Amino acid sequence: MMNRIDYLRISLIDRCNFRCTYCMPEDAEIDYLLKQDLLTQSELLTLLREVFIPAGFTRFRLTGGEPLIRSDIVEIVDAIAALPETQDLSLTTNGFLLPEKAQALYNAGLRRVNISLDSLDAATFDQLIGRRSTGSKTNWDKVWSGIQTAHAVGFDPLKLNVVVVPGVNDREILDLAALSIDREWHVRFIEFMPIGNGDLFEKAGWVSSADLREQIGQRYGIEESTVRGNGPADIFKIPNAKGTLGFISQMSECFCDRCNRMRLSADGMLRPCLLNETGQIDLKTELRQGTDLAEIRDRVIRLVEWKPEINYKLRDSGSTEGYARSMSQIGG
Repeated sequence: MMNRIDYLRISLIDRCNFRCTYCMPEDAEIDYLLKQDLLTQSELLTLLREVFIPAGFTRFRLTGGEPLIRSDIVEIVDAIAALPETQDLSLTTNGFLLPEKAQALYNAGLRRVNISLDSLDAATFDQLIGRRSTGSKTNWDKVWSGIQTAHAVGFDPLKLNVVVVPGVNDREILDLAALSIDREWHVRFIEFMPIGNGDLFEKAGWVSSADLREQIGQRYGIEESTVRGNGPADIFKIPNAKGTLGFISQMSECFCDRCNRMRLSADGMLRPCLLNETGQIDLKTELRQGTDLAEIRDRVIRLVEWKPEINYKLRDSGSTEGYARSMSQIGG
């Protein structure tokens, strides 16, 4: 039975105030989009109302780059949350700007947020994000403040994303998992992928979700959770913990069969798969050239119908060579 494709990840901007090592090489020169090359708020809303919602999309996640550096982020959240067809709206952020923006985002209608927290050590955190701390507060302090603010404001569920890089933060797995014990926080461990920084991947390798679960189980115990998310994570929990542990196993446990999402990049490229650009549509160009919205909608519907075949081809080949953009440019 084919999954219903109803979940759209929307990248609002390709820029980020971090340079995470698993996202891009340390010295990489990225050709960022000019402002005029980004989808405008009006163009995005037109696509949602006239193309994506009629095509069956009802759940939306705002990503980047770092979406909070987009100046109209609160207005975008307010507009999407107000659409009567919107069943779920969430946002992925590095958390650095959350102390200032969490309340406004919540007031605008956002209720779910994923925050990257790859380490509990300030020095390791700086190493991973490629940004040196300055001033009286470390970068880690600012992100932790963002997490605390989001929790206080009322975001629920509050999810913390951890990309596990061997030799860098893998020694912190147990401490990061423990964040779910006394708080209703959901810690999600993500297998490192060869996207963005292939050189580091070749050097460091990756840790499988099964290995992580074994480590956590030996220390705390681990059991399957009755909680189920919108995405590909397999959900477990430490016995009697208030929160859960999610494992996103794109390297070790292919989940193409249950993928229910498509991705819209900041410059309007619609792609059916993170790892494959087959069939992608340049929606921004179509809009700006005046292509009839019904025609655009029909092309999107055909791509949605084709997506399972694209997924199966990727699953069977095991290839990750079908992409040409970094993770920040795709919208991770």
